[in-house]
Amino acid sequence: MLSGDTVELEDGDQVRLAGVQAPLPARDGRPAWPLATEASAAVGHALLGRTVQLWHPEDRRDRWGRSLAHIVRDDGYWLQGALLMDGLVRVYTQPRTATGATLMLDLERTARAARRGIWSDRFYRIRNPAETWNDLDSVQIVEGRVVDAATVRGTTYLNFGTDWRSDFTFRIESNARRAFKRVGVDLASLTGVRVRGRGWVFPLNGPMIDLTHPEALEVLEE
Repeated sequence: MLSGDTVELEDGDQVRLAGVQAPLPARDGRPAWPLATEASAAVGHALLGRTVQLWHPEDRRDRWGRSLAHIVRDDGYWLQGALLMDGLVRVYTQPRTATGATLMLDLERTARAARRGIWSDRFYRIRNPAETWNDLDSVQIVEGRVVDAATVRGTTYLNFGTDWRSDFTFRIESNARRAFKRVGVDLASLTGVRVRGRGWVFPLNGPMIDLTHPEALEVLEE
């Protein structure tokens, strides 16, 4: 096993588990994330010596040439689902790798409510918008109430404060906005609504995450 979300098959093909992110192992002088060893060990225990099938999303390979797939063992064991239930990975999809996201998010919520695996460690906590300045250049899950949903030149901004120059924002650009509309999400109606989104945090005025596809945003019930 290469990590908790990357495996190598007998034929040498490296497979990146589609739709999830596991704790990162130590690399380039950076320490391992909490539970990285446990996640990798769980994958090894589940797959070593077993025959598997690969179920590919729309994108079959990532930019490093690895296969992108859901891994299903010969007895029907779905690796991503098992890891999510045990709290050893979190959901992290892209526009063309979001197959099964609804079920995976349900499994993640169940594990988080039970504080299993990574969800017992503050390192993986859901961030509130005000603390995201400390999370630049990392993948995070951010939850809060939208102060203002504004569309400017075809791009929608879900603002979580009154000062767009410093407060956290979800940005949805025009192509993604059309995808949200197709699945019935009215972005303009989200002012005052509590939402949870995930993605790469980067600085643009304040901290920002681009929501590139509908599966990256959860509209929460009050």
